[in-house]
Amino acid sequence: MARHVHVLGILISLWGGLALLLGVSLVLLAGGAVAVLVGPQQGAVELAAGITAGTFAVLGIFTLLWGAAHLWAGRLLRQKHASGRVLTLGLGIVNLLLLPFGTMLGIYALWVLLTQEGRRLFTAPVGVQ
Repeated sequence: MARHVHVLGILISLWGGLALLLGVSLVLLAGGAVAVLVGPQQGAVELAAGITAGTFAVLGIFTLLWGAAHLWAGRLLRQKHASGRVLTLGLGIVNLLLLPFGTMLGIYALWVLLTQEGRRLFTAPVGVQ
C-alpha cells in the first residue's frame, strides 16, 4: 500500500500542476480582456470585456489556489503526514465531480486512503509522539 500512496502523491501533484497551468492561462486571458477594456475602442465592448476579465480573473485565481492545494497535498502525502491524508481525502471528494480524470483520481484516492492498510501508514505507533 505504501507504493500506492507514493503513486497517489505523484498523481495528485501532476493534477495540481495541470491546474496551475490552467490558472495561469486564465489569468493571462483576463489580462487580455483588460487590455481590450482599456484600449482605444470604447463603447459596446466595454461591458463584455469587463465581464470577461472579471470571470477569467476569478476563475484563474481559484484554479491557482486549487492547483497549489493539490501540490501541497501531494508533497505531504509522499512524506506520509497525517494532514496530507486528510487534505487529499477532501480534495479527492471534490475531484469526483470533475469528469473524467478527476473522478478517476478521486476514486483512487478514496480507495488508497480509506483502506485499513492506507490508514495504518498515516498513524503514529502507540507511545511515539
